[in-house]
Amino acid sequence: MPAAVPATGLSAPDGRIRDPERAFGARGWHPWLMPPVSASLRTAASYAWRLLVVGAAVYVVFMVLGRFHEIAVALFLGLVITALLSSPTRQLARVVPRSLAVAVCLIGSTALLLGVLALVGEAVAGESTTLVREFRQGLASIEEWLERPPLRLNPRALSGFQDRVGDYLSTHRSTLLDTALSGAGRVVEVLTVLALAVFSSVFFLHGGNRQWSWFCEQLPASARAHVSVAGQAAWRTFTGYTHGIVLVAATNAVLVGVALYFLGVPLAVPLALLEFFAAFVPLVGSPVALAVAAVVALAAKGPLIAGLVVLLIVVIGQIEGHLLHPLVMSWAVRLHPLVVAISVIAGAIAAGVVGAVVAVPMVSVAWSVHSALREARAGTADEP
Repeated sequence: MPAAVPATGLSAPDGRIRDPERAFGARGWHPWLMPPVSASLRTAASYAWRLLVVGAAVYVVFMVLGRFHEIAVALFLGLVITALLSSPTRQLARVVPRSLAVAVCLIGSTALLLGVLALVGEAVAGESTTLVREFRQGLASIEEWLERPPLRLNPRALSGFQDRVGDYLSTHRSTLLDTALSGAGRVVEVLTVLALAVFSSVFFLHGGNRQWSWFCEQLPASARAHVSVAGQAAWRTFTGYTHGIVLVAATNAVLVGVALYFLGVPLAVPLALLEFFAAFVPLVGSPVALAVAAVVALAAKGPLIAGLVVLLIVVIGQIEGHLLHPLVMSWAVRLHPLVVAISVIAGAIAAGVVGAVVAVPMVSVAWSVHSALREARAGTADEP
């Protein structure tokens, strides 16, 4: 309690000041007279500094991941391979040893992937001569269409554009060669990442449960239960999302391949494979892949077939958004389309194509962990 102001008659017996203006002046100040801070402001301040600490920690984590992004991508791919092959490995391990089951699943999936790539390469090689001829005829027809009404472009402008493109290629030949050489170095990095991903998936498939149990045992006893619940929820969501997105991508690729084949668009199989990989970026990947298909159709078959491919973009988007995702992704965390869009854009800004692919599963896993921990706390609170 503050001491009373002596010999002035300005203080009450309990120590409070009766007349602050007479005790400290009309404009006087004293720490006893500071207005109390509201509870809402104190709560906001406590949340603010905690959010600052969490933001700094997240920034440091992303800085470390950016510095060692090859290792992070390899481990992510290893987890994807593990999520895809864990079920067949578990089924096969019932009749053969675990090590043999892991080897059979990895070798079989690798052979299947190489077979698909060989099929695509054979399709491209078989259609290369026809494709070049169709592209030349298609470009000529596009130029004629642009010269006719309503556009009426100047033919000299189109020919001048072609000449400028040729001059640019001949002038910047050394720059293009350096870019190709740097691309070769990038291929080496990609192969290294893939090798590390397969190597890590071997250990994840063979003894992932034992590795997780060992990790939980290293934690304090008070945190083991929460970490175990969070890990189970994260892996369940990640596995469900991986299975779902692969099934959605495969369905999109089959629909696109069949549609392009019946429309007579060349390179239907490679474009379907492009659609398969592009579908791993939700909301954005499929339209981009089909836009490439529309350009190929425009150059090879003309504006009418290209317009049908553009219509196919709308149809595939509606099927994916209103049928495949609600049905196939029901076992994973379903996020609002706005959250998905923001996650994809933020991931693309932070880490390019890799960030766009990783963003949605990361957000799904984070929300699943939050929900599981909240339910666990609620169950603990309800116990007597």
